Amino acid sequence: MTTRRIAVSAIALGALAAGAALAQAATMNEGKPMADAKPAVEKCWGVAKAGQNDCKAGAGTTCAGTAKMDYQANAWKNVPAGTCTSIKTPHGMGSLNPMKS
Repeated sequence: MTTRRIAVSAIALGALAAGAALAQAATMNEGKPMADAKPAVEKCWGVAKAGQNDCKAGAGTTCAGTAKMDYQANAWKNVPAGTCTSIKTPHGMGSLNPMKS
């Protein structure tokens, strides 16, 4: 009876360890926890509305939320990677490089 109890305990412990290993593997993405995985984005210039840029809005501004006008050429916004140049604004398409005002 003692041998049987030890065997059952060993099997149960092994199953728990295997389950924990599978759960850990399921939460990983290329060796990083999936919670840390971020979607790919790119800086897109000239597409932000006034006050909604992510950073850089020309001389005299500090950073995010400082664009003074809609579609300001020297202000950028993070957009999903590969979509910037397809974003249409009243001033043309989004740009992967800063534009002149």
